[in-house]
Amino acid sequence: MKLVNDFKELLSDTVNLNQTRITQLEDRAETIKSFLRASNWEPKISAFIEQGSWAHDTIIRPVDSGEFDADLLIRVRSVDGWSAAQYVKDLGRVFLESGRYSDKTVIHDYCVTITYADDCKIDLAPLVMDREYQGALEVCDKRNDKFDESQPIEYTRWIRERNGYSGNNSFRKATRLIKYIRDIKKRFSCPSVLLTTLIGHRIEWFDKDSEAFADTPSALQTIMGRLDEWLQARPDKPVVPNPSLAGEDFAVLWNDTQYANFRNFVNKYRKWIDEAINAETRPDSIEKWRKVFGDEFAKGENVVKVEAIATNQTRSLLMEGAAHLDSLVDNVIDFGIGILPAWFRTPAHLQAPRWQPAEHVSRNVHISAEYRASQFSGGGHWIRSGEALPPRGGLWFDVGVNKYQTVPADCYVRWRITNTGAVAMALKKGRGGFEQPTEGDRRWEALEYRGVHMAEAFIIRRRDDRLVGFSDPFYVVIK
Repeated sequence: MKLVNDFKELLSDTVNLNQTRITQLEDRAETIKSFLRASNWEPKISAFIEQGSWAHDTIIRPVDSGEFDADLLIRVRSVDGWSAAQYVKDLGRVFLESGRYSDKTVIHDYCVTITYADDCKIDLAPLVMDREYQGALEVCDKRNDKFDESQPIEYTRWIRERNGYSGNNSFRKATRLIKYIRDIKKRFSCPSVLLTTLIGHRIEWFDKDSEAFADTPSALQTIMGRLDEWLQARPDKPVVPNPSLAGEDFAVLWNDTQYANFRNFVNKYRKWIDEAINAETRPDSIEKWRKVFGDEFAKGENVVKVEAIATNQTRSLLMEGAAHLDSLVDNVIDFGIGILPAWFRTPAHLQAPRWQPAEHVSRNVHISAEYRASQFSGGGHWIRSGEALPPRGGLWFDVGVNKYQTVPADCYVRWRITNTGAVAMALKKGRGGFEQPTEGDRRWEALEYRGVHMAEAFIIRRRDDRLVGFSDPFYVVIK
């Protein structure tokens, strides 16, 4: 069953960015514009251009206390003698020297990010016009000190064209829903520009007013079906062309492993969506839609929850012993780490911290992880907690405090690495103790044993050996 009204409620109550946040974002953007126009930044500003999910109206509400970001391009006239890096660095200087923004500013390769105390950040990127020829637009790569051609306005026009073809704003609604699946499931990695482009390429002019896009669930089923068929016909990573800039391939944002994972999970979710639409009763359909979207779908309905069934299965697998943890991994891959009971993170072999707590112990400690083919290889990519990974290569774990700050110099870091799974336990590789960083504050861990493993970071003050902060577990799922 389609349950169209339940989709309206899911979008309005859970998925769409609420109006309060949109208004706040718009107000902050206007303040930034006024600040920049009055600043001593040398480039002459021609216009400010909303970009990305904000411009495309596909931005969604953050999940799990995460953040949403908005992209604002600053179209400027070129400055004689300036390199690409200079545009970004000097833009960062202007914000770092201000009283209002100095503690909110981080300079990245292409942009300057202003991070607010709540769940919002705004990425500001210089867009240089007419530098080499009339009509040219270029973004600035600070790391490589080079200009890259860009056509953001044309890309936004293409997105709006696709949305027009779908009718009923269906393209935007389906895109938000697929992003929501990505963010709540954490089963695959796909940057928003790549995901939006893949979806846009699945809609054609002749879809206008067709039954395939008659309502939101129909549009979602159509897009996921077409996307799955396209992916299944391409076992190797394909080219995903930027429709507004010849020669640019958005698929470079993936590696081969990420593509294969995306391909597998689109196939899985496409089948789940078909099953939900084909269900003959409302309770059965709600149960199957919740398999896709979780309990927020038709919330309040007294229906057997798929997640509850999966959680009960998980508990039985844990109670029956390590030999059954292969099935536990399959459950976590299908339903996410949310099905793990709270006591999963405290197995018997876990060692307690040996440091006395300080007067205040911060939980504002965050782990990031980068996958590498080997410890010293390049070309890595960032992964999410709970993302399924193959039993090869490894992860560089890093730790930060207060979202983007490095660990203070008067503190040191210890890592608690805990393995689970039948093979690891049989080989007495459960660990659960404290390890020193491999390099700086970072820790390298090879991916070897099938299971659901955990990495935690503990921050200790040097002068008195007191514990001043620790992170939530970062879950590593090895297939």
